[in-house]
Amino acid sequence: MRRVLAFVLAFSLGFAPLANGASPSPIYASPPPAQPAQYESSYQPYTAEQLDNLLAPIALYPDPLLAQVLVAATFVDQIDEAARWVRSYGQNDVDDQPWDVSVRAVAHYPGVLNMMDDNLDWTTAVGQTYVSQSTDVMASIQRLRAMAQAQGNLVTTPQQQVIIEPGYISIWPASPTYLYVPTYDPSIVFFRPAYAGGIFTAFSFGPALAIGVWLNLDCDWSHRRVYYTGWQGGGWIARSRSHIRVNARYVNPRFSTVVINRHVVQRPVNYAGLSRYRAVHRNVGFNNRARRAPAPTRAPERRVPNKIIDRNIPPNQPLEQFRGRQRSVPAAPSVVRQPRPTPGPARPPGQSRVTPPPRQPGPTPATRPAPQQPRSAPLPARPPGQLRTTPPARQLRPTPGQPPPAARARSPTPAARPPTIPAVRQPTSRPTNAFGRGGAPFDPRAASQRGQQSRQQMKQKPAGKAQPKSRQQRRQPGERSP
Repeated sequence: MRRVLAFVLAFSLGFAPLANGASPSPIYASPPPAQPAQYESSYQPYTAEQLDNLLAPIALYPDPLLAQVLVAATFVDQIDEAARWVRSYGQNDVDDQPWDVSVRAVAHYPGVLNMMDDNLDWTTAVGQTYVSQSTDVMASIQRLRAMAQAQGNLVTTPQQQVIIEPGYISIWPASPTYLYVPTYDPSIVFFRPAYAGGIFTAFSFGPALAIGVWLNLDCDWSHRRVYYTGWQGGGWIARSRSHIRVNARYVNPRFSTVVINRHVVQRPVNYAGLSRYRAVHRNVGFNNRARRAPAPTRAPERRVPNKIIDRNIPPNQPLEQFRGRQRSVPAAPSVVRQPRPTPGPARPPGQSRVTPPPRQPGPTPATRPAPQQPRSAPLPARPPGQLRTTPPARQLRPTPGQPPPAARARSPTPAARPPTIPAVRQPTSRPTNAFGRGGAPFDPRAASQRGQQSRQQMKQKPAGKAQPKSRQQRRQPGERSP
């Protein structure tokens, strides 16, 4: 109970000047804390021209939104997570997410959030510059605003209020309840007038977006920093204070110190993707940073323990050989060493070397005798004048009830002699069949002759069987045909 009373008392004392009509004193009247030194020794500062190219797309944003974008750019991972959440669920429960307060504030403006998420390399580079070169970042934004104001493109409109002070230019929301995000072409706005006939052609505003309690940051241009307002102050804060509902999610003493993610400087950046951000200084790029950037270190692979693999495969055996195909390693060519010749006996001194006789050339293929083929056994001599006779044809087995056919002797013709069939050597041993038992030798000619006999018997007509009469023979005399 005492803590609640103390909080109410402190809250009422803080807003007592507003109730009396007095203008509140700015919260940044005291000198700001010193900027932190360079975080990483390997960080290479951006030049002024590179900062102008990098910050040109957001230099003309309203101050409360610009302050949130600069701080949220240091939380790149949370920006990506917030964009996924908004695409899936909209802005429901955004205030309750465990993101940084600046990321939750940007999540209320989906167009700005998606722009930062679609260009993560650019977002990372902006966050790195704000962590290590915050003063140079604020100076670059003021330089760009001065260029746009000199061309007549940065003026007060129903959507924004431009405040020109000695040394800096502020942009506030003109409406106490809505702000407008400008859309412009940096290659035109900073160099020539962006309107024709009173109508802006390269400079426009998006839809009206609500001003909420989440806009708890603002730009302190006199000290070149972003600070926490706590919704206390003049200008646009005083106009919008009565239209918001203060809650502890965004108005809290713990937010008085603006927290930034300094580890963003260790995040690698694809500087080749930043080549399109060169609208202000077209001859200045980011290639020099890509050459000086340290090579990203690859995290060691984490092997998931698998007891089945560990049990079946030795630890020194590579697993790639068990992925369905084994690697084939080409074998080294084998070298056959010839035996060294044995040295001959020593020659006595004074004796000349005897030259061996020349080797006689061997027979050539043309003069080499042909190998003799084995000759078959000679046939017995036939008496002169006797013709070669063929063996009588084998008699067919007579069919019961039919006389055996007479064997016809073929008259041998000298002109057409039957081919001589070589004698088939009968096997001396009985072959073994597939089942390991002995059987009778198989004669293919005898089997062929038995097949011919069977076919001839099928063609012969059986004896003693009357032929069937035709239809005309069965008709009786005097019977009419149907």
